[in-house]
Order: sequence, then structure tokens, then C-alpha cells
Amino acid sequence: MIKKGILLLLLAGFVVVISNLIINFSGSSELNPLARYYAENGPTEVGAANLVTAVVVTYRGFDTLGEVTILFIAAAIVGFFLKILNSNNNRTSSLRKPSEILETASTLLVPTIFMLGTYIFINGHLTPGGGFQGGAVIATGVMMIILARPTSEFNHKLLSILEAISGIGFVLMGVLGLILASGFLNNAFLPLGKLGNILSAGAIPIIYVFIGIKVGSELTSILNSLKENQNEV
Repeated sequence: MIKKGILLLLLAGFVVVISNLIINFSGSSELNPLARYYAENGPTEVGAANLVTAVVVTYRGFDTLGEVTILFIAAAIVGFFLKILNSNNNRTSSLRKPSEILETASTLLVPTIFMLGTYIFINGHLTPGGGFQGGAVIATGVMMIILARPTSEFNHKLLSILEAISGIGFVLMGVLGLILASGFLNNAFLPLGKLGNILSAGAIPIIYVFIGIKVGSELTSILNSLKENQNEV
């Protein structure tokens, strides 16, 4: 009874806070000074048609580096604890055979999903998307493989190599921007090219490739760890 009362009080407090935010909310009629700077100077300084995602890897590059680091730590922690749990589990697994529809669909869709994910992070400076989104799409293809073929094995060493190469490459791009341009992850150390072309925005396409591979490999590691730990009796 006491627990229910506490939950009701918390829920009531949450409703009051949200209600105040909704009632007192007023939309901004103009950009704040920082956003105005991005909008006015971004196309010239960054050279990317999609300024929103380009800002993530240039002006706010340290934020992206922190996000990638957090994702890596999360993947490592999940794999570590699931490995411990699996080592203490002596039950035999008995996986249900997937349906023929799922197997056939995965054969047709997985290559398309991988291609879409690659397209998203390669064109992140031109269209909505980027490294994180493209890597997540690739991970959905891996999930479909796991669902359609539960006994499939992924090469842990290859995943580790991809994570390491992409992480080092991402940091290297940042350092090159610091040395050859005006700051960490400054993309202008490579030619900006013509606005709207695939070969434009300096180093941003390369940075997005590294981020996409890193995010995709880390999410794949998490999914693979979950797959290896599942035991259905």
C-alpha cells in the first residue's frame, strides 16, 4: 500500500512538472546567436549541404567523440557481463528453427539493409543521416541474420579489428584537423569541394565512414553477445 502511494505521488509530481512545461512553453521566433552563426557561416566554413549533421562532427566534434566512447564502453560492459553469465551457465540451448519466410526474407533484405546503412553514412553531409544512423541501420541487418540463422557465428577478432581501426581513424581525423586546420575535427584540412557534391565538405565523409563502421561493429558486438548468451530449454 505504501509503495502504491509513493508511486502515485511520484506520478502526480511528474504530471505537475510536465503540465507546467507545456503551459509555459513559448516557441522561439528567431535563432539564438550560436544557431545563427551555424546557419550563416556553416555552408562556407564546413562546405556541407546537410549542416545539421555536419555540425555534429565539426563544431561539436568533442561531443561526438564522447558519444562514440560511451557506446564503446557500453558494448564492452555488455560483452563482459554476458561472458561471465554464460561461463556460469551449464544449461544446454535448444533454439527453435526459424520460419522459411524469415530465412528467405533475410536473404533478400540483408544486403539491401547493409547497402542502405552504407549509403546513409557516406551521404551524411548531403542528406539526413550520418555515421550513427548508418551504423544503426547496419546493425538491424545483423539482427535479421541472427533471427533468421540463430546458429550463425560472427568473427569476434574481425569485429575488434574494425572497432579499433575505425576508432583510431576517427581520432586521427581529429588530430589532422588540429594540426593542419584550426581545431580538432576541423574538416577543412581537405578541400571543401563544391557544395552539394558527394566529394565535398572536406574530411566529413571520411569521418562519417569511420563513425558508421565503429557504431555498426559495436552494436553488432552487443547483439552477438546477447545471441551467444541466450539459452532456451
